Amino acid sequence: MPIASLNGINLSYDVRGDDGDLVVLVMGTGSPGRVWHAHQVPALRAAGFRVATVDNRGIPPTDECADGMVIGDLVGDVAALIEHLGGRAAVVGTSMGARVTQELALARPDLVTRAVMLATAGRKDPVQSALSRGERALHDKGITLPGEYHAAVSAIVNLSPATLRDPVAVRDWLDVFEYTGSAISAGVRAQMELNDFDSRLAAYAAITVPCLVIGFADDRVLPPHLAREVAEAIPGARYEEVADAGHYGFLERPAEVNRLLVDFLRG
Repeated sequence: MPIASLNGINLSYDVRGDDGDLVVLVMGTGSPGRVWHAHQVPALRAAGFRVATVDNRGIPPTDECADGMVIGDLVGDVAALIEHLGGRAAVVGTSMGARVTQELALARPDLVTRAVMLATAGRKDPVQSALSRGERALHDKGITLPGEYHAAVSAIVNLSPATLRDPVAVRDWLDVFEYTGSAISAGVRAQMELNDFDSRLAAYAAITVPCLVIGFADDRVLPPHLAREVAEAIPGARYEEVADAGHYGFLERPAEVNRLLVDFLRG
């Protein structure tokens, strides 16, 4: 993956394809851009798009910026990457990456042709805020959860009951969660501070970019009513909800998510 000096940091990114309209994919807290390569990058390439993924600040080999960051820093990173890649782009983000996407659409509509936000929110939710504070406290106190327990909790929080009922699928997910573990890097710890933010719903009334908001029906981290609020705040935004999908709905129900993405991005 190339690394470019952009917006005051070293930013790691990947581009697939030499032709087609550019789509930039922005991942959520603690996740590298390569997560998109499991399902979304192949589908978008097959639809004729040029696709870029990015490791947000906090995720090596991008600079970790462990001394802190604000959402505007990540917005500036994606804006600089779009300019670096030659102009305007459609932008797709999930979770924290969705917040980056909607703030980018607001701040730099000259760079964004279309915006898609998955599993998003425009305000703090009490349960999500409490969960985030607890995760930060575990790190700050040096507590590492036993692998099996961390895996089980992660599955319950992030996956749909439909996935949890599938013994083969859930075993695979548990293996992934146990392998990654509960320990986090200093850069991810800095990202986690972004989970506390004031309501931005009123500001989103000024977004003029065509927007699609996708909620996941079984999302416990950012329940779909929060995503619907974002769609209702943005003039003309379209809202879709994917059934049998938790916070990782783009991985649990990739066919449906990809269908919605391609349909919207083709206009």
